[in-house]
Amino acid sequence: MSTSTNSDLNFSPLANDYHVPVMFQEALDGLSIKPNGIYVDCTFGGGGHSRGILSRLNEQGKLFAFDQDADAKQNLPNDSRIVFVPANFKHLQRFLRLNHVTKVDGILADLGVSSYQFDEGDRGFSIRFDGPLDMRMDRRQALSAADIIEKYTEQQLHKLFEQYGEVTNSITLAKHIVHQRKQLPAKTIQQFKALISAVVKGNPNKYLAQVFQALRMEVNDEMGALKEMLEQVPALLNPGGRVAIITFHSIEDRLVKNFFKQGTFEELQDNPLISVEREKILKIITKKPMVAGANELKINKRSRSAKLRVAERESY
Repeated sequence: MSTSTNSDLNFSPLANDYHVPVMFQEALDGLSIKPNGIYVDCTFGGGGHSRGILSRLNEQGKLFAFDQDADAKQNLPNDSRIVFVPANFKHLQRFLRLNHVTKVDGILADLGVSSYQFDEGDRGFSIRFDGPLDMRMDRRQALSAADIIEKYTEQQLHKLFEQYGEVTNSITLAKHIVHQRKQLPAKTIQQFKALISAVVKGNPNKYLAQVFQALRMEVNDEMGALKEMLEQVPALLNPGGRVAIITFHSIEDRLVKNFFKQGTFEELQDNPLISVEREKILKIITKKPMVAGANELKINKRSRSAKLRVAERESY
């Protein structure tokens, strides 16, 4: 894995209290921005990456900023070159077409949860506060984390805690929840923490963080949305256009890696007896994922698990 030096030499995130954009310079450099190009920020959040893109565009340039969290709109800059789309990035192609755009020069997605969402107790993302066990990024949707704890089967709970949280005792945890929820409510963060307290293993904060991560990823169908977005990328990019994705979880990173490499989400097995010809649509720019430099790690501890991969649409 290569370590970026840009974070150490030129870390200028254009941040606000809402969110510190991760690998700011690396992401912008990776996009190789054309001043008059059309770009997409799939995860607007605090607007840090978007402001960086706008700073490299001229008056003819255009930026489409997607965010399913209505609170993100408060960070929108007063700039006629940006169009805010209050929707999940899985609807990328549909909303671009509504704006009469069929091709773009670059797509950026920072898949991390914003600092604002973690720091607002009533959103239910953080173990540090009490509040509703919610975790919905788009509060228009019905399913919350409390609904999952109340309604999912033991097998469903085991699967999500194992896959998305890498929880060591996911089988025990799932069984415990299904048994205890008959007697104990789990509508709030504190109630849920009390419900599972008997089976917490190791460092409680790390364990709970893994459990909460798994619930958040399930509530928001983060893997499904990522797959849908990636599948739209090749058709949307102009030849020479680039896509830059920042992930924070091994499953996310593996999906991005495999899709950039072979246009599928599964690992392809090398078999000398089987020859499968696949059209190479994307050229990988980052042979290994880029990670945050030492200076950024000091400033923003949430960058420690971030990985950036960049690919380019082949020119024919």
